[in-house]
Amino acid sequence: MDKIVYSPVGIIHTKFHDKKDAPIQGVFAKDARGKIEIFKQYADGLEDIEGFSHLILIYHFHRSDGHSLISTPFLDDETHGIFSIRHFNRPNPVGLSIVKLENVNENILEISEVDILDGTPLLDLKPFVPFFDHRDHVKTGWLSNPHLDMVRGEPGKHRSE
Repeated sequence: MDKIVYSPVGIIHTKFHDKKDAPIQGVFAKDARGKIEIFKQYADGLEDIEGFSHLILIYHFHRSDGHSLISTPFLDDETHGIFSIRHFNRPNPVGLSIVKLENVNENILEISEVDILDGTPLLDLKPFVPFFDHRDHVKTGWLSNPHLDMVRGEPGKHRSE
């Protein structure tokens, strides 16, 4: 298989127009709001979505400018492999975020806890279900608790590239 082709199901609208202005993770940006415009031909797929508090968004990093297999993440001074960090310059520029669903108005979803650039093509969305998505005994590799404590509560900081 040489090529995989996807078409967006919608577009994500936020106030973040530059990578350096976007929060590093939505969990650090409780007040960051945005909207998802689901294209009309996919709007019927939103039936019953209002019953969920959070969504998993899968999207295309449309502003990614190539990739590197080794990179320095925002939380460390050491380099790591691209598959062990959350960076937008990936071999396949696909992003994943969990956002809070605030409101549904026809094909428009109002969201918060968003860390995504304006105009980002949405490939898919799924409901976040804690029973399915929670894992016990999780290891975080190089990303230890002291690193997390360093940025907790500091939204908007940290995109250097």
